[in-house]
Amino acid sequence: MPDFISLNGPDNVGKTTQLRRLARRWERFQMLGAVHEHDPGPWERAAADDYATWWFETSTTVELTSMLAGGHAKRAAAREPERTGLLDRGLPMLIAVAAATSVVKEGLSAREALWTVREIAGPISALPETSVLLIPSLDPDRSYAITSARESRPWTGIYPAYQKVLHEILLRQAEEGAYDLVVDCEHHNRADVHERIVEGLGIPLPAEDLGEDDDQ
Repeated sequence: MPDFISLNGPDNVGKTTQLRRLARRWERFQMLGAVHEHDPGPWERAAADDYATWWFETSTTVELTSMLAGGHAKRAAAREPERTGLLDRGLPMLIAVAAATSVVKEGLSAREALWTVREIAGPISALPETSVLLIPSLDPDRSYAITSARESRPWTGIYPAYQKVLHEILLRQAEEGAYDLVVDCEHHNRADVHERIVEGLGIPLPAEDLGEDDDQ
């Protein structure tokens, strides 16, 4: 078993659901959650006034990337011995998030933004992680359309532009081999996606009990 397994992907793709399903299958999986849960102080300070303004206007790429990387390192340190940590968004996804933010905030190209963010995050890139990308569609425009339609209310302001860039960057990363496994979720229900994750990772796991929403 790897030290860490991360599930990555845009909003509303089902990362949390699939992490919970994995955790039910083996007692040695440890749910480690998201980076802000392990380093809450900086995030609470950033959200004190207007979180969106800080994220998309006043923070620098170095500041944002460093906060994400620092939280990721502290999250990794929380893994208990002999257990496999389950990560809600691993390092490749955190890089994608920071890069997409840099594109919409500073006008960099996706290539420039990825290079910049990778340089900043470099010191933690050696953490052992098996990363899975869940993507609604291999077409970035359709991928964005699917996830935005699942939102309870329309995205506003800069967020739609950010999400569109994020989908493009995630697929660029996939083409570059940044993820160990890419799962195209289009036309597949949650149970199908879960089986593709387990089979794709080649991990021998026991059968699970289906939850009430698992066959939707």
